[in-house]
Amino acid sequence: MENLVNRVKQILVSPKTEWQVIDNENDSHVKVFMGYVLPLALIPAIASLIGYWVIGTHGLHLFSWGLRQAIVQFILMVGGVYITAFVINALAPTFQAQGNPNKAFSLVAYAYTPAMVAGIFYIIPLLSPLVSLVSLYSLYLLYIGLQPLMKQPAEKTPVYFVASLVAMVVAFVVLSIVLGIVLLSSAAMTGFRY
Repeated sequence: MENLVNRVKQILVSPKTEWQVIDNENDSHVKVFMGYVLPLALIPAIASLIGYWVIGTHGLHLFSWGLRQAIVQFILMVGGVYITAFVINALAPTFQAQGNPNKAFSLVAYAYTPAMVAGIFYIIPLLSPLVSLVSLYSLYLLYIGLQPLMKQPAEKTPVYFVASLVAMVVAFVVLSIVLGIVLLSSAAMTGFRY
């Protein structure tokens, strides 16, 4: 737990030096997922459950709605990390980067840190727009982490970043649409009304 807290702190406050540390670790994507992504992805999930069930919004305090929001948040975080990492690694040869699935996963997992930590704002549904605002810092982390982890020429970094950014946005949009369809279908089958 101490390592997790320290990594979160370091990636948020001194990311340039922390990317070098991460590059030297050569951790597998399984290790990063189990020790970092999984615990942090639970923050927005649990906060959503509490926020929509206990605190509620517009006078509604519904466990089923909170549970659905928790599932959505968890899948968006975990799915977003995996899909974006896959795309960044697949794009590596295009930008003369070193394709490495573990490095791509670490890059995305640690870049998503602000979004996952800011998920605590879901505990009060009215503060949920702050998650998007804080998540913008993830873009900066991704930008400065690309070169140390993927090893592309420095002049390719801006274009590689834009392509990676598009991958992140597309991953979230696709996951959101799929989850929306699945959750609306399950809500319709159970007779739940929003």
